Amino acid sequence: MTRKASRMADTPTQRPRHAAQAPGTPQAQKPASRVQARTTARAATSASAGGVTGRVSRRTAQLTDRAGARARARYQGQQLDVRRIIVPAVAALVGLLLVLLLFTLVIIPSCSRSGGSDRPDVPAGQTVVVAVPEGSGGAAIAQTLYDNGIIDSLDAFYKELNKQNAEQYLKSGTYEFVTGSTPAEVVRLLMEGPNLAEGRLTIAEGLTLARTAQQVEASLGIPADEFLAQAKASNYAAEFPFVAGAGDDSLEGFLFPKTYDFAGKEVTADAVIRAMLAQYQVELDVLDLADAEESIRANYGVTMTDYDILKMASIIEREAVTEEDRPLVSSVFYNRLRQSMPLQSDATMTYVVEGEVTAEHLKQDSPYNTYLNAGFPPTPICSPSIESLQAAAHPSATDYLYFLIVERDGYSNHTFSRTYEEHQAAIDQVAQDLA
Repeated sequence: MTRKASRMADTPTQRPRHAAQAPGTPQAQKPASRVQARTTARAATSASAGGVTGRVSRRTAQLTDRAGARARARYQGQQLDVRRIIVPAVAALVGLLLVLLLFTLVIIPSCSRSGGSDRPDVPAGQTVVVAVPEGSGGAAIAQTLYDNGIIDSLDAFYKELNKQNAEQYLKSGTYEFVTGSTPAEVVRLLMEGPNLAEGRLTIAEGLTLARTAQQVEASLGIPADEFLAQAKASNYAAEFPFVAGAGDDSLEGFLFPKTYDFAGKEVTADAVIRAMLAQYQVELDVLDLADAEESIRANYGVTMTDYDILKMASIIEREAVTEEDRPLVSSVFYNRLRQSMPLQSDATMTYVVEGEVTAEHLKQDSPYNTYLNAGFPPTPICSPSIESLQAAAHPSATDYLYFLIVERDGYSNHTFSRTYEEHQAAIDQVAQDLA
């Protein structure tokens, strides 16, 4: 409240002076407009100044009223004109925003989910061959399937992927699909892996370069001798530096064992070798051999190179039978290197004789005879698995110097020994068991 209002509240019988009228004085007439009010005020002022009491004529009052009316009309007209411009403009802007919102939230997602208008009209029951590139994600695979008429709805495929939690398990390769299959059937097939053998090459762990060439010929039709002639380290050292300096200029050990899909591609010996070397590089990057070699140096006093690790892994691949064997076999060889003992691996001579090694074979003078020669052979003896590479990089901590692994006609004996006497006792036990 203002101070004036407070005083009025304290004295309810008192009325404001401006609200009072002298007795018998006619009530003042309220001006009809601002113009009239100003005119009346000027007239009153003039009359006062001249000492003459005067009145505004009726005609003057009428003119004044008309002027005020015209002023009000102009003002109201201007407001109306502004409203006529602003209201439609605002309505148009709101409508445009609504259309854009609808287009963004509904139409664009709908189009992207439907896959577009270029989808071929493929009837159900047709066989379609589709290649899923290496590293493809769920969205890319879904679009490929939709574009080829294999699935009818991207949304349904995505829902099935989520339902089975399958996206990370989808496999690349070449597939033969039947159009009209349910999303569940398509996802299941993608999880199982390629079902079309054409253009596929499977290299098993432990194959030599010569056996790999034979497999390439059988699977892809590339002559084995042509493949072997191309498989020279010097042909690829510039692009894949890890093969530089390989023994005998050979790619033995570097052609990584895996299933490769060349469907729909130009297949040459060079293309196949490049794919295998690229895969070896991928596996090598994961192993972090620098740290492994430093650990081996610290624990065994042995200096290893990346190529030595590959050689060791190839020997482990050919000697070990189970996953548990690999790091134990690795520890035996590192313990022998630490004590300057020869590796004495039958597997290195198997690489030479290409068959079962006998006592006579172990007397032959060969750089691959690790009974007669210290250290590693000139090259790896096969293409090892990633598990053998890991075992070569990270051996178990043991004091074993010997091992005996026998798998024959259901009989199994895996014995690791610290001394030669323990090892000989294990050999005798096997002879007795098999007698």
